Amino acid sequence: MSMKIFISIPSYQDPLLLETLCSAYQNAANKDNISFGVCEQANHGIDVESLKFQDRVEYELLDPVMAKGPCWARARIQKFLNDEDYFLQIDSHTIFAKNWDAILLNYYSWLEDNLENNFVITGYPREFKPNKELTSFELNTTHKDTLGITFREDRMFEDGHYSMQKSFPANAKVPVKGLLVAGGFIFTKRKFIEDIPYDPNFYFHGEELSIALRLFTNKWDVVHIPGVPIFHFYTDVNNLDRKLHWDPEDDKNRVIKWNELDKKSKARLTDLVNNKLKEPFGLGSDRTIEEFGKLSGVDLIKKDIVDFDRATNTFCFFKIDSDDRPFHSIISANN
Repeated sequence: MSMKIFISIPSYQDPLLLETLCSAYQNAANKDNISFGVCEQANHGIDVESLKFQDRVEYELLDPVMAKGPCWARARIQKFLNDEDYFLQIDSHTIFAKNWDAILLNYYSWLEDNLENNFVITGYPREFKPNKELTSFELNTTHKDTLGITFREDRMFEDGHYSMQKSFPANAKVPVKGLLVAGGFIFTKRKFIEDIPYDPNFYFHGEELSIALRLFTNKWDVVHIPGVPIFHFYTDVNNLDRKLHWDPEDDKNRVIKWNELDKKSKARLTDLVNNKLKEPFGLGSDRTIEEFGKLSGVDLIKKDIVDFDRATNTFCFFKIDSDDRPFHSIISANN
């Protein structure tokens, strides 16, 4: 059985892009099964030809003035997919644990045996911090239990239907089913981009909830796992400057400014919630948004927090385990 993994990496003037590519390749257990799709938006791109695995990289370099946000870039990258079986979506500031691919495939195989629906593995990875020279990385490996995602209590229904999310302990050492998605880490089979292709009309805010709603209504499950084998750079540090898409110097040269893109994105989320978008970017018909609301404690249509504790604290995490093949056997195999 083929185990080829396509890694989707959008990048906006990110000094860590090259380190992300090299980390993924060098730490893979089966390097021959790894390929990349990269959309870099920068004045000066990385030297792809310097990579010893350059033949595994589908690469596009665009002027930052042309950039329209991460969802637009992620949608472009999905067109690079060839014959790969699995799809991994990350951000361009990600460091990989050793044998990360074997770990994710092992988890996925075990979950397939224990779930009826299609599913994605997702969540906010633990963080890493680089040094000034980008020659070493401090990985936060302290938290090994399963981290889920809930809504942030102080950012509910901000600017319409948009609500910010947060990583949250699922109180489990085994995988759990949840509802919310992290755009910077999605691992699944390629069927995901066939059933739920990325909508390039989203900008940044609204990306994750829109994907979560489309997954749910198309009867896909969301799964969080313990010990995610990738690490994410969450905050800028004094020694590592990184431009963001809304940087004033870049935005002044754009015809459509970032705040207009953001406004349209949030309006599109409202249209999605109200089932006004058509295929392939609309809601599915297998489960309803009302069912999503009952599970999450949030009535998205009425913009009402029905159960505040569930929405922001306890949430609806359902543990996944097996009597025939307990999850701890998977952990032992990965170690």
